[in-house]
Amino acid sequence: MASNFPDQNRRSSAGAYNTPQAHAEINNGKGLPTSGEYPNNDVVDGSAQSPPQSKRCDRGTYNVPQDYSDLNETRSVPALETLSLESTHEQSRRQSNAVRHGPRDQESESLSRETEPKKTSKLLTGLYTHSYLVLFAILGTLARLGLTALTRYSGTPVIFNTIWANFTGSLVMGFLAEDRKLFLNEWGTPTYDDAIKRTKQKRGEGEVGSGSSQQKEVDLEAAKRAHLATKKTIPLYIGLATGFCGSFTTFSSFVRDIFLALSNELTTPGWPESPTRRNGGYSFMAMLAVIITTVSLSLSGLFVGSHLAVGLERITPSVPFSLSRRVLDPLGVLLGWGCWLGAILLAIFPPHEAWRGQAIFALVFAPLGCLLRFYLSLHLNGKMATFPVGTFSANVLGTAVLGMAWDLAHVPLGGIIGCQVLQGIEDGFCGCLTTISTWVSELAGLRRRSSWVYGTTSIVVSLALMIAIMGGLQWSDGYSKLLCKV
Repeated sequence: MASNFPDQNRRSSAGAYNTPQAHAEINNGKGLPTSGEYPNNDVVDGSAQSPPQSKRCDRGTYNVPQDYSDLNETRSVPALETLSLESTHEQSRRQSNAVRHGPRDQESESLSRETEPKKTSKLLTGLYTHSYLVLFAILGTLARLGLTALTRYSGTPVIFNTIWANFTGSLVMGFLAEDRKLFLNEWGTPTYDDAIKRTKQKRGEGEVGSGSSQQKEVDLEAAKRAHLATKKTIPLYIGLATGFCGSFTTFSSFVRDIFLALSNELTTPGWPESPTRRNGGYSFMAMLAVIITTVSLSLSGLFVGSHLAVGLERITPSVPFSLSRRVLDPLGVLLGWGCWLGAILLAIFPPHEAWRGQAIFALVFAPLGCLLRFYLSLHLNGKMATFPVGTFSANVLGTAVLGMAWDLAHVPLGGIIGCQVLQGIEDGFCGCLTTISTWVSELAGLRRRSSWVYGTTSIVVSLALMIAIMGGLQWSDGYSKLLCKV
């Protein structure tokens, strides 16, 4: 289907921002699969899906969900789960047949003849992208710390309160991945919106015929996939998905909570610091509770966000291309680097000493973790189609660093300032280096077998490292009380 849009595909990899082709390997905002894309390949008849569809599903580059079948904006949009397996596979078969045998429609011809906008230099494109990552890493860290503080109270039903940040960040990620209105104008030409208008106009003119209808369906699906590919190269979108959502959620704290539940060190707000001793079987159940609750709620948040994007599509505003290029991009440069410099100055000259451990040091280290995750995704996620190596490496590395920082803070080492710096590394660097939102987005986009292998390996390897790092200190000398209680 992508062959019907040569110009659009070229803009997706280069575009008005002259974006590097490596940005296509970033899995943030990967399209969510419909219910028909979840079954194992061994169960579904191979004739129901074309080979190009299967390849794109694993790579995640053009895997845009068919979340609603009626593209008429004046009609209600059905829920994602209302699409049955049979209808989805039948639709996929019709689309693949139309691509192989159907004539090229004038709509696809007109899309392929659209002229490319003027490109921005690679230097400015990189500057805008990195500035947005720095800015939204700081904002995502502030949102996570604030939400964690608000949800930590006596009698809370969920004592590992990072679940709130992971759920909310995954919800925002689902909305961004499914939304087609915020970045409707793409590089200045609303290609996807134009395709919808042409189809509605032809329907109004009374064009009939099964072949023509199938071709329109294929063209619109290709336009949706091309729109996602283009959207993933826009610096503002990269900042929102990779920067904000990735920094709002944290995989390392999730694995830390698993270890604390397994070792009976997960404290309840308002209760004594040292939990009562319990049987090892209860600790195993507590470990499973943390895993099941976090993974299921994060995946639920991802799909709730996609539902919201579909349901609010008619009222969701679009960012004008001129506003984005002339105002938001330069403003992002100013705010991104300015806020980071301000955080560094506040760490040197804090109004209150306690602020360093509570937030300031976390804001200083947050952009470093976000930028490292960004580059790991760029260079490693394309290595294996069924296993995102970049996200896996970021999550495992961040978990190991958090475990070491946790041990050093509980030795204790370096006095109050040293404790605050280590707390900033945990909340800022590790919190932004690791991500739940991208992780669950990849789990939802991969095929069932690949998803189970990827998800299980991520948790098992990270937990094994955490047991080796944190368990060694706990089961030998034990943890000392923190000098800087946050």
